[in-house]
Amino acid sequence: MARRSLMRLARFVMPALVLVLVPTLRQADRPDDDPPSRVGRLSFLSGGVSFRPATVDDWTDATINYPLHGGDHLWTDAGARAELTVGSNAMRLAPQSAFGFLALDDRTTQVRLSQGSLEVRVRNLGDDDSFEIDTPAGAVSLLRPGTYRVDVDPTGDTTTLTVRHGQADVTAAGSAFPVHSGDAAVISGGDSPTYDIRDASRPDDWEDWCSNRDRRWDDSRTAHYVSRETIGYEDLDDNGEWRDTPDYGAVWLPRTAVAGWAPYRYGRWVWVEPWGWTWIDDAPWGFAPFHYGRWVYWDGAWAWVPGRRVARPVYAPALVVFVSGRSWGLGWFPLGPEEPYVPAYHVSNTYVRNVNITNVNVTNINVTNVNVTNIHYRNRGAPGAITVVSQETFVRSRPVDKGVIVVPRERLDEARVVGSTARVVPDRHSVLGRPDIITMRRPPPAVTTREVVVRRQPPPPPVPFTARERALRAHPGRPLDETTLGTLREHTPATRARPLVRPAAPPATADHPAPVLRPTRDGLPPPRSLPPAVPSERPAPEERPSRAPRPERPERPRPAPQPAGRPAPAERARPDEQPAPERPTRERRAPKGRAAERDTTRRGSLRFRAGPWKRSGDTSTRSRRERPSRQRSHPSGCCASSLDPAGTRARPSTSTWCARCA
Repeated sequence: MARRSLMRLARFVMPALVLVLVPTLRQADRPDDDPPSRVGRLSFLSGGVSFRPATVDDWTDATINYPLHGGDHLWTDAGARAELTVGSNAMRLAPQSAFGFLALDDRTTQVRLSQGSLEVRVRNLGDDDSFEIDTPAGAVSLLRPGTYRVDVDPTGDTTTLTVRHGQADVTAAGSAFPVHSGDAAVISGGDSPTYDIRDASRPDDWEDWCSNRDRRWDDSRTAHYVSRETIGYEDLDDNGEWRDTPDYGAVWLPRTAVAGWAPYRYGRWVWVEPWGWTWIDDAPWGFAPFHYGRWVYWDGAWAWVPGRRVARPVYAPALVVFVSGRSWGLGWFPLGPEEPYVPAYHVSNTYVRNVNITNVNVTNINVTNVNVTNIHYRNRGAPGAITVVSQETFVRSRPVDKGVIVVPRERLDEARVVGSTARVVPDRHSVLGRPDIITMRRPPPAVTTREVVVRRQPPPPPVPFTARERALRAHPGRPLDETTLGTLREHTPATRARPLVRPAAPPATADHPAPVLRPTRDGLPPPRSLPPAVPSERPAPEERPSRAPRPERPERPRPAPQPAGRPAPAERARPDEQPAPERPTRERRAPKGRAAERDTTRRGSLRFRAGPWKRSGDTSTRSRRERPSRQRSHPSGCCASSLDPAGTRARPSTSTWCARCA
């Protein structure tokens, strides 16, 4: 009887248990909900540059090495300049420029420029990638690797796109037209836009400065050891040296003037969604070594171990292990080679494998089978490895080196391992990254409230930090998952509206007929029409603008001759500007002591062996449409024909081709 009762009870309990567990299991391997594998890095600042995080309304001083993502804003004051990098691509802001990220993920870079000047150097742009610059007069889609400049006048009525080399599409009022190398397009007129295409003017002093910055990437020695998609690699050349080691392969040793220097000590902690507690290093080179790879105490000094070379390594907020004691606050030390990083933020098993693939054998890594408290960490006993501060120093984003607490070695040995994040609740100081909130220079209100034209509908605005605070207290140190954020968004009126954008192809109504884009003079190529926008909560992926051949155009007035200066950029990119074409499943040659480069922007089961590696299953980290491979013919002597004697080859989505072959 008792057994039959238990069986009947099981018939009701088991289905309920399954319903409880299924969402958890799905959450454990839902790569579409993973955070992006890349961020934008503030790599150079000069003059007064202000920053507003995505989830707060306050402006503060911008900080070098800060990781930028969707919703973040920058303002360069008079005489100021700023540089941002996303992978191997660079963006530079001239004085009095208002800039913001509308979207940034593995395949999409969408920014807004409501005033000022932006120069973009695109080195890598795959077939499935989208790079869009949205301005008040029109949206600019970059279609090929190259150098581009966008200028928006102070009134926001006129946008000028200059293509030094490459190809772009300009979209406004439901129509689009191409702009080619050596040309400049001018869009103006507001509700009745017009356009013109003319010869590009000569580069000015600001563009000369941008070109000088580009040479740091083109001539970098570090690119022989890490992928060019490793954010911040270009700063390692002048600040350290590479050595080959028998145990770790190639390692990089920083040149520091501080006695007893240790990783993750000279900087501060900030709260950056969706990753949570994030390390911001003070050193000008302090990005790549603190968000990729591992550290090891080798030959009496600290050395950075980048690990296996991969096509696109996955960004991590901080590769450390946190420890806590009974009476001395919280501490941390850097992860060593072959030690797994298990994120505290919500990720899939696929993400955990990919973020560890450079330094850990990923075959046995799983979110559920890694116990971070039972690992023997090699750096825990290294000289000066553990850094300890008070909770107030940590949460208020104060400089760590000025608040270090000295703890006896025997007490540190007894410390309890917490995991990859501190179990501490952030506040507004943590989000702003400043111990004292200071109202800095900010763009005029007319600029911050100015709408921009978008071709691709961006995500909705992020949930404000004030709406997140209560939920964050429930799980200290852990960012909110998508389900919780969705609930908060529904109950936060400010997040229901879209950002300050309007569609490039607005739908016509009885009261407001659709605007028409018109040329300013006869003889210009006519624009092509776009389908009207259809409102939707989650817009479908748009079709990539076509890369049409350069059309014949009528003769146009040319600018007056100027004294010879810097030669105009060539149409064809230099071989050292961009990585060679590669297939995701091919190994690439690497320096002595290094493994071949592997593409980690793919999903599936990965098995590492002594010989070639294998991948099985669907390999995309982001769901995207299947596209037929496109065959391209290449003349002899170019980049593709040197790899394929037949001169014809399908272009892989992760490759970057020279301007002649693209």
